[in-house]
Amino acid sequence: MSKLTNKHLKDLLPSILADIAGKKKERPDLILAGWGEVIEEKWRLMTQAVSFEKGVLMVKVKNAALYSLLVQQERHKLLRKLQDKFPEVELKNIIFRIG
Repeated sequence: MSKLTNKHLKDLLPSILADIAGKKKERPDLILAGWGEVIEEKWRLMTQAVSFEKGVLMVKVKNAALYSLLVQQERHKLLRKLQDKFPEVELKNIIFRIG
């Protein structure tokens, strides 16, 4: 049996609309498609953006040498490029995985 609430729809609507706006703001499709535009061409075929959730982009990397380079030297530059390209999206971090 479901619980009844004494709240009116007009009281619930602002929080529901804020939730919808927040989900629209994330736009994983834009971030995943934009990865190919910010990564250097020489690394494009060796990386793949696979998910974007809660402000974190997950990228698969094909080999350990490139993984090391991206994690140690390129992460912040790539993050900044994505943030500049998509200022309306909250992008917090890029996580690289070998795979």
